Amino acid sequence: MRYAFLILAALLAAQPAAAADSLAVVASTRPVQAIAQAVMAGVGAPQLLLGNAASLHAHALRPSEARLLTQAKVVFWVGPTLETFLTKPIEALAGKAQVTALMTAPGVEILPARAGGLWEIADAGHADHSDEKLLDGHIWLDPRNAVAMANAMAEALAVADPINAERYWANTEAFSREAMAFDKDMHVRLAAVRDKRFLVFHDAYQYFEARYRLAALGSVSVTPDQPPSARRLAAIQEKLREIGAVCIFSEPQFEPRTVQMLVEGSGARTGVLDPEGASLKDQPGLYFALMRGLADELLRCLA
Repeated sequence: MRYAFLILAALLAAQPAAAADSLAVVASTRPVQAIAQAVMAGVGAPQLLLGNAASLHAHALRPSEARLLTQAKVVFWVGPTLETFLTKPIEALAGKAQVTALMTAPGVEILPARAGGLWEIADAGHADHSDEKLLDGHIWLDPRNAVAMANAMAEALAVADPINAERYWANTEAFSREAMAFDKDMHVRLAAVRDKRFLVFHDAYQYFEARYRLAALGSVSVTPDQPPSARRLAAIQEKLREIGAVCIFSEPQFEPRTVQMLVEGSGARTGVLDPEGASLKDQPGLYFALMRGLADELLRCLA
């Protein structure tokens, strides 16, 4: 009996602390979930608030999503700059949760938002989006920001679940090492297409472009949830004929007909970029799968 008891005690000691089982962690979107998944590895799994079909820019919460916020102990989101529609639901439903807005996390470098359309063209009828008061919320597309986000998550989780604090910090250190090695590899891989000009559906890639010095010409849409006007499309088509572009990229969530129309007569190829991981399922290394998918598609279309 004593031998059996010792075996049972050893098995229990090898398991993660039970406190994490009741720690309901909610990640607002797939990119946030991807980083939280790495920080929580071996302890628990963050629940995804917004499904893959949801837009980061406008969404009405379903009852099941509202319940996740109500039951959450920890909530991670980018912040009101990106997920504006979540501001009031988080205030109303997640009052008992520890909420972390990752865009204001220490170490996260933020870029001002840019104007829609081709960035050389004056954005008639719209405010100047290069105003520093308007910020770009797609912060995870720079691996250095992803590391800063992971650190902020580990700090919040260590407070909410101190029993597993060492595991969270160890996971974060491992994620940081992998992210920096991955970043170096991305610089090497993408060097071959730095001078290849391309157009994206909406301006979600500034951090990625800046980090790897890519030559994006601009975006088709100013607001991803609203189709561009005929006047804007005509201006973009004219500019494309003048300066050319190797590829025009759509996104999984949006109707690609606009992109197909722009390609006609331009000689450009088409591709699909997925900055929000909309086409990805839960998997180990989810953050790196998202980033690698962007690089692979850029290389496929541009090289």
